Amino acid sequence: MTTFLICLAALIIAYFTYGSFLEKICGIKHDKQVPSKTMFDGVDYLPLPRWKTFLIQLLNIAGLGPIFGAVLGATYGPVAFLWITLGGIFMGAMHDFIAGVMSLNHKGASLPEIIGRYLGMTTKQVMRLFAVVMMIMVGAVFMLGPAGILASMTGWDKSIWLYIVFAYYILATLLPIDKIIGNVYPIFGIALIFMALGILYVLFFGAYTIPDLTSFENFKTEAAKFPIIPTMFITIACGAISGFHATQSPMMARCLKDRKESRSVFYGAMISESIIALIWAAAAMAFFRGYNGLEDSLAGLNAALADNGNDASWAVNTITRTTLGKFGAILALLGVVAAPITSGDTAFRSSRLIIADFMGMEQKSILKRLYICIPMFAIGYAITLMNYDILWRYFAWANQTLAVFTLWAITVFLYLRSNSLGKGPYWLVSIIPAIFMTFICTDFVFISGQMMGLEQSLGAILAAVTTVVVTTAVCLHMRHLKKKAEEILAA
Repeated sequence: MTTFLICLAALIIAYFTYGSFLEKICGIKHDKQVPSKTMFDGVDYLPLPRWKTFLIQLLNIAGLGPIFGAVLGATYGPVAFLWITLGGIFMGAMHDFIAGVMSLNHKGASLPEIIGRYLGMTTKQVMRLFAVVMMIMVGAVFMLGPAGILASMTGWDKSIWLYIVFAYYILATLLPIDKIIGNVYPIFGIALIFMALGILYVLFFGAYTIPDLTSFENFKTEAAKFPIIPTMFITIACGAISGFHATQSPMMARCLKDRKESRSVFYGAMISESIIALIWAAAAMAFFRGYNGLEDSLAGLNAALADNGNDASWAVNTITRTTLGKFGAILALLGVVAAPITSGDTAFRSSRLIIADFMGMEQKSILKRLYICIPMFAIGYAITLMNYDILWRYFAWANQTLAVFTLWAITVFLYLRSNSLGKGPYWLVSIIPAIFMTFICTDFVFISGQMMGLEQSLGAILAAVTTVVVTTAVCLHMRHLKKKAEEILAA
């Protein structure tokens, strides 16, 4: 319990301390000349109250990540607390916040346009394709999962639910952001917070023991096949850092009423997500003690998941229904159905905005939105016909790889800002996370059975070499851009 409490306190304190520091180095001051007013179109660019933008951002970035990822990550043991906390503070929240600020600086530009501005035209073109494909894949995956669960609950055919979810996605993607997303998301966002608080209450006052971090031992069954580095850092994605989040930040950057709202909406939402992930990781570690006669909670958790197909939704349902009763059953339904649907529709909406940005197509006209959405949804539906397990298998890696590109773009942005102002070196706050995540993602490619499946020590060496090459290339790129700092930083 002590480790859990320290990590929980660290996340809360970080919002007021490290979050404030990042706000200062990004030059955030009260300024109402924001994209929601200067670029107002009544569809994507329009001001919303801060409490709404916070809850929408939280639900956009959350989905199933801080719940399912945390439960699966808990199988590694208390070391997961460390990654959720340090990753959330110094990587994820920093990543989401500065990505949002960069979008604000450049008229609400979508992520590939931001990355291209700081990493070059070739990278921009690659990221345009990569981000759109990933967003459509996310939307498709988050149609299949909820449709299957609803079919099993109601007895209706899965295809019927698929069409219903698909119809909702179309409406949420096409309509102005204040019509469905602005009205429905805050309700689900509040429910997500209440679910976490309910589980936190049970952890404090129930008969559960949360393990403390006494070593960096890997408690996962067959630990040698699933090393902490890099596998745990890929498994616990959204609770610590997620590239998907940076695709969502521009959506809310177009809705802020004042630049000073950035920290609460971007940094605050990610800190909140890390807290939710921390709570669920602790709940998973504490709840399954005694499963099949196993006295150790971590052995029980691993055995319970193995006996149920490593299905995190089963674990979430079991925990909430047992600890929170009928209220928990409702919240569990929210977790396994509503949360992925609300991430899926914003994934499609982000894809529309990315395509509109690189095509230079205004989105005030419904016809212009349809021009983009019809082929996009056709591709999305085609993807739903593919094997769900294959889609999900590669999503986590693609998600963290997108975070790598964003972190390097942030590093260039902070480097140029430091040179422009003659202050800094601000870029140190992002280059360390960028180097770390570059190693993690490349190491996973080399050693994972899903990818190349090389021996672990060889994979680590190749990942280290790749990381050095990437770091050197970006540093040379930064020096080349140094003379153009003012021009590149300008909106």
